[in-house]
Amino acid sequence: MKIRLLAAAVIAGATLVSGVAHADQLDDIKKKGELVVGVLGTDEPLSFIDPKTREMVGYDVDLGRAVAQKLGVKPVFKQITLAARIPELQQGHVDLLAASLTHNKEREAQIDFSLTTFITGQKVMTKASSPIKDVPELAGKRVATAKGGSMEVNIKKAVPTVTVVSFDTSPQALVAMQQGKAVAFVNDEMSLVRAMVQLGDQRKDYKLLPTIISIEPLALGIKKGEAGFKKVVDDTLREMEASGKADALYEQWFGQKSNLKMEKRTFKFETDKVSE
Repeated sequence: MKIRLLAAAVIAGATLVSGVAHADQLDDIKKKGELVVGVLGTDEPLSFIDPKTREMVGYDVDLGRAVAQKLGVKPVFKQITLAARIPELQQGHVDLLAASLTHNKEREAQIDFSLTTFITGQKVMTKASSPIKDVPELAGKRVATAKGGSMEVNIKKAVPTVTVVSFDTSPQALVAMQQGKAVAFVNDEMSLVRAMVQLGDQRKDYKLLPTIISIEPLALGIKKGEAGFKKVVDDTLREMEASGKADALYEQWFGQKSNLKMEKRTFKFETDKVSE
């Protein structure tokens, strides 16, 4: 009998320790009173530093704020690189990723995802003077893109013989193309449209190749197995959709109220879409 009681006590103790070691993330966030959101901060209009206020702003930032408001905690934004996004989440340095994150099958093995928050396509920019007319003509050429993004993989799928030159950020990759270190720059179409707008009078010196190399559903990144927190995030997005806030957010950062003047939103915060 004593042996059985001792064994039961050991098991109970181990369970208690395990429970503490694997505390629910939702409870942890509420206890500390803040939600740490990982953002790129270099990807306007998703997340960037407002030059006037020096504060982090953007579409992804507003999604992070909405989740924090739902939880009743303070949003804290931590700037991270493309390549560091998933490690920062897995190691607990951030609670949520709102960082231009494509939801694909490979990443599903590492983290969980929210409902789809944006859908874009990836395209290629070159100089207008370039003889390259479309993506297949990049064979054997050097192209620039951001390190750790799905662009590296997708351009290699589209053109297996291309040489990918990766940089820490998309702006660095764009500058490399402008300086002739690569013949083309790969990014999502929304960011390329924004880059063309920012070029102003110089936009005539660049062109976007017609082929879309992939369709990219973006989502918020959540640590694997945190079902309670994921439900809060998804509920937040559904409420934004139902209230019209999702439409307003899109119009502010991408639609007719923005510099981008993009077409009307064709997606909704209601399903999980996965890139191949």
